[in-house]
Amino acid sequence: MRIVVLVSGSGTNLQAVIDAVSAGSLPVEIAAVGSDVPGCGGLERAEQAGISTFAVPLARGGDRAAWNSRLRDEVRAFSPDLVVSSGFMRILGAEFLDGVGVPIINTHPALLPSFPGAHAVRDAVEHGVKITGCTVHQVDAGVDTGPILAQEAVRVLPDDDVDTLHERIKVEERRLLVETIAGIADGRIGLPSS
Repeated sequence: MRIVVLVSGSGTNLQAVIDAVSAGSLPVEIAAVGSDVPGCGGLERAEQAGISTFAVPLARGGDRAAWNSRLRDEVRAFSPDLVVSSGFMRILGAEFLDGVGVPIINTHPALLPSFPGAHAVRDAVEHGVKITGCTVHQVDAGVDTGPILAQEAVRVLPDDDVDTLHERIKVEERRLLVETIAGIADGRIGLPSS
């Protein structure tokens, strides 16, 4: 199975996937890593691993439909079987979703459907929940609304702040992402029709 991974930041989830592929425990080929942030840490990690990279930045106030179309074309050029959005901080629009032609999965640092959106960990802390976690879900046209594929709970400790809680969630998120991709690759996890 060929995957294209989309990242916006440091790429720690991506590194977990790269490490699992290198160790032979994840039977996929990372065809490329793309980003909306040229030069981000995730692209650097991919380049260090010898993986093809591309960047499709979106200028402030830029044409989102045109950006989605450019991103779709870049991804399709690598003929993936699956797109993995991992720490990719852009909402994918219809031009991408309807045209990429393969399933897309996403990681999210909360137990969806609770705390969707870009501030999930902060929202969990502010709401005073005792348990949060992480989710891998299939991407649809909504914001963190697609079918849930896997989840892992993380206890919120009394002295947690957003940063300490997020670091513990990331540990589980990396493991869950690798396990979910492996499950998709070997057929244990089916992807609902989108």
